[in-house]
Amino acid sequence: MKPTAFHYQALRKIIGCCLLLLAVQASQAQTRGTVEVIKDPRIDTLAARRLEAARGGGNAAYNPANGAPAISTQGYRVQFFFGSSRAEAYAAQAKMQTRYPEYRTYITFSEPNFKVRVGDFRTRLEATRLVQELRPIFHTLFVIPERINPPVQ
Repeated sequence: MKPTAFHYQALRKIIGCCLLLLAVQASQAQTRGTVEVIKDPRIDTLAARRLEAARGGGNAAYNPANGAPAISTQGYRVQFFFGSSRAEAYAAQAKMQTRYPEYRTYITFSEPNFKVRVGDFRTRLEATRLVQELRPIFHTLFVIPERINPPVQ
């Protein structure tokens, strides 16, 4: 059976409707909307303080008075205890704090062992100097590269 003129007219109407529908959708897609951002203004304040501290302006350590965040940097610590006993780890920390109260000590637990580290040294040389002082007291000492806290000012 050959297609007749009726078939061609019906096909032309269907194609025309489809093109009209596509044109309407395309025109609606071209309209631009507006985006409204709702955020707490304290976010901008914190971002500005962090940027200022990273540039070296002001105190980089956390200060509760002005709310400046602490920014840690890459540095070194001295590990002076490694073992599985929690009591021994805390005893080693107490021994270190009584002899050297000017240094901060840190206990970390990495299953099944405790590690006790001391100091926030910016250079390996500073950490090595402490290792020489601690050698008579603690026998296994390692200089560990780690993220350190900024010094308290």
